[in-house]
Amino acid sequence: MKKLFFALTITLSITAFFSPLLWRGAGGEVLAQKTAYVDLDYILNSVPEYKSAQEQLDQISIQWQKEIETRLTEVDRLFKAFQAEEILLTQDMRKKREDEIISKEKEAKELQKQHFGVDGDLFKKRQELVKPIQDKVYNAIKELAEKQLIAILFNKSADLNILFANPKYDKSDEVLEAMGFKPGVTKEK
Repeated sequence: MKKLFFALTITLSITAFFSPLLWRGAGGEVLAQKTAYVDLDYILNSVPEYKSAQEQLDQISIQWQKEIETRLTEVDRLFKAFQAEEILLTQDMRKKREDEIISKEKEAKELQKQHFGVDGDLFKKRQELVKPIQDKVYNAIKELAEKQLIAILFNKSADLNILFANPKYDKSDEVLEAMGFKPGVTKEK
């Protein structure tokens, strides 16, 4: 038991002695990880091209949604007409009308999937319009981090549960300046 206690004491002593040295560089300076944060929503909303792209996407989305709603309204109208006339129709006519309604509903749902599905037209359009802007912002953030030797840069607008963020570590305006944009005055600090 004494040997175990002695070995543990020696190990802890060595660890306590050398651990501060592990946190220091060759010149004895303390090596700390430099961190900062940016507000990506603020940055993107300060870029006019992004606002324009978002407006285009909104217009396209509204247009496609109206097209789908028109088709679904037509399906609803056909279904109500079918219900009203169902007792007067022959078996063949009923089957034909049911098939027509089902077909039109299927077309509307396929159109909805085509426009708004996971890899749909809206996603592709967003990639076309917004991705280049996001890449530009990412590159500006990366260059800033490399230039200022920042090890970790957080996105304040993401769900990271940042409880407090000192505004002096906010690099959002510097990112905008690096991209050639004038920082806004509406930013909350």
